[in-house]
Amino acid sequence: MFVSYKWLNELVDVSHVTPQALADKMSLTGIEVEGISYPSDGLKKVVVGHVESCVAHPDSDHLSVCQVDVGQEELTQIVCGAPNIKAGINVIVALPSARIAGNVKIKKGKMRGQISNGMICSLQEIGYEESVVPKEYAEGIYYLPEEAVPGQEVFPYLEMDDAIIELAITPNRADAMSMRGVAFETGAIYREKPVFKKKELIETSSKASDKIKVHVNEEKDAPSYQIRLIENVKIKASPRWLQNRLMNIGIRPINNVVDVTNYILMYYGQPLHAFDYDRLSNQEIMVRRAQKAEELVTLDGETRALNEENIVITDGQQPVALAGVMGGLDSEITESTTTVALEAALFDPAAVRRTSQEFNLHSESSARFEKGINVETIDEACEQACALIAELTGGNVLQGAVKAAEVQAQDTEVKVTLQRLNDYLGTNLTVAEVNDIFTALGFGYHEHEGSYTVVIPPRRWDITIEADIVEEVARIYGYNNLPSTLPSGETVAGTLTHDQLKTRKVRTLLEAAGLSEAISYALTSEQKSQQFTTASSKLTRLDWPMSAERTVLRLNLVSGLLDDVAYNVARRNEQVALYEVGRVFYQVDDPKADLPQEINHVAFVLSGEWTTQDWQSKGDPVDFYQAKGILEELFAELNLADQVTYEKTTDRTEMHPGRCAEVFLNKQSVGFVGQVHPTITKQYEVPETYAAELDLDTILRTNPEFTYVPVTKYPKVTRDIALVIEENIANQTIVQTIEEAAGKFLQEVSLFDVYQGENIETGYKSMAYRLTFVNQEATLTDEQINKAMEKVEKALTEKLTAAIR
Repeated sequence: MFVSYKWLNELVDVSHVTPQALADKMSLTGIEVEGISYPSDGLKKVVVGHVESCVAHPDSDHLSVCQVDVGQEELTQIVCGAPNIKAGINVIVALPSARIAGNVKIKKGKMRGQISNGMICSLQEIGYEESVVPKEYAEGIYYLPEEAVPGQEVFPYLEMDDAIIELAITPNRADAMSMRGVAFETGAIYREKPVFKKKELIETSSKASDKIKVHVNEEKDAPSYQIRLIENVKIKASPRWLQNRLMNIGIRPINNVVDVTNYILMYYGQPLHAFDYDRLSNQEIMVRRAQKAEELVTLDGETRALNEENIVITDGQQPVALAGVMGGLDSEITESTTTVALEAALFDPAAVRRTSQEFNLHSESSARFEKGINVETIDEACEQACALIAELTGGNVLQGAVKAAEVQAQDTEVKVTLQRLNDYLGTNLTVAEVNDIFTALGFGYHEHEGSYTVVIPPRRWDITIEADIVEEVARIYGYNNLPSTLPSGETVAGTLTHDQLKTRKVRTLLEAAGLSEAISYALTSEQKSQQFTTASSKLTRLDWPMSAERTVLRLNLVSGLLDDVAYNVARRNEQVALYEVGRVFYQVDDPKADLPQEINHVAFVLSGEWTTQDWQSKGDPVDFYQAKGILEELFAELNLADQVTYEKTTDRTEMHPGRCAEVFLNKQSVGFVGQVHPTITKQYEVPETYAAELDLDTILRTNPEFTYVPVTKYPKVTRDIALVIEENIANQTIVQTIEEAAGKFLQEVSLFDVYQGENIETGYKSMAYRLTFVNQEATLTDEQINKAMEKVEKALTEKLTAAIR
């Protein structure tokens, strides 16, 4: 919210403090100040000019040559291209060597052969945003008031000699989203009492209730709703003071009726809406929920398809406004308006928020309805708006407000004790000091022997419990004045849980294998979420996603890592080895289950070359065995290698059917490893990539089988065996067969050669293994080794129909 320092000074005396000092003090008391701007900063030699004459440029069809009085002895010639330049008006003039917006320096010069000593400026050229410039001046220069004196600085006439304080209002302090609220806050800080002047409301003898009827279908939707009528209005531009005030706080002046509603909005924090009474098809206002298939053309010219979630204002038949969000185009105030129906209401905050989110319509009004408004000043704000509209338009306010619903404002009582305040804050506040704080805040109170009953006015609807009172006392006393103390008592050294220790070890092992950790978005698209899944699950969707690429919670980690690979490859980093430890979100298809299960997974991807080519060696591209080798090392270090098996699978459509294996831990599937299918890598625009993803929670829950075996003092014996076997028989099956047959002295089986080609029958492969035997208690004999090898050969030939070479 933007706060005008000059406007604030009219409500509460802050003349003794600078805008910067005020901002610092407000930040210390709980309302963050994002910044202070001075509209005239950076502008130099920008003065009032009076256009004495204006003739067409002899060599241009759009330029004009003007003789301008800028308070000097002689008139100054300035060439101007604005379409609305004419003689007899006061304008903004930047003299030679002046500085305007953007630190642009103005110099003397010639335009199409005519001397130009300066520049006649638009509002945009002296720093105003185009969105706040009145539409009549949006395409040209701005006319200053007739009483402006040529040669004087323009800043006082535009109220640019002001300071604009930008406040970051948190949802719990919506009471500060108005000038009155900020005045109360400032008054409490500096122990000054705000003064709010009121205009006298003069009503005619005619009753508004004779000309309009108002109904509310559900009071929950509109707990307070009223309409007032102002007749015989004349729509025109607002006076300069009102236009300047609105422009300085970021609001574009429209006309004298709409500007008053915006002024009251910023002054009271009470949103108002003005209808053209004569453009309502029936002289009846009905507040209800929209019906399916109803439509409304809003003030921005967009046609909105409504639904039962939207509260609408109707003329008895058709919607004419989205309650609390935006009015309808068919009932807006125009130059032909003669009777204004002014709405003041309180709408259901949740419904307003849903509507503003649904249509992406966020306004000053909807922001206040969503966070809450002061119900005590609904009537007063409406009456003051009527009085000001009548003054500026020459209209007549009809007697009485036509109300369909009304809320009775009530004070809130909260109990607290002086002892509790001091215990919470660590202070030694006295009764007198606390009394002073409550008085400064404008709170009533009853005190007896240190026990308080604090009476909270309706304007502070955020205060309801004891803790709120403590916070208010702390704010006004000053957070910087609270004593600083160190924690006391015994400290306990922190430790990691079993799962945290194991997860840290997994990270360390993967990084030792050459992988770098990545962190991907937990939100992804529906298509990517359903790829690489390990179990069926319904999707967990966001109600209001920021983009189509971030609509659901992920069911896998690999798709996010592939996005990371694509990001790197697009930037010519083609050697990518990444891993991620993170949660996936599975949800069972059960109406009673609202929240997904969060399951920890670990995944990695390899792409490009494992080792790059240099002067002494060739590059080594990544392959299936490097990916599988990382898993084998991981499980070995976790002491789970004996419990893990791999089985070839073609069930995963996102993986290469000939280069993918399912990973089983104690016969339970915990993930997969293999090459990403070429069609998928093409979608992600990445080269050949290998990936693996495992259920980390299941791995962490598995108790490792680990037995300490001392280093043997007896020699090891190795024997090699080569065999020809069908190519579809997996290495794992062969190793298991060897281990089962070799006996208790077999320590290790390792594959050292695989061959297919010449001299090997098609459909077969030659495989060579090295078997290591050791006896922990004695030296092995050739007879023992030979018997073991005979059993191995027999098992391989009988069980796997292998031919021993």
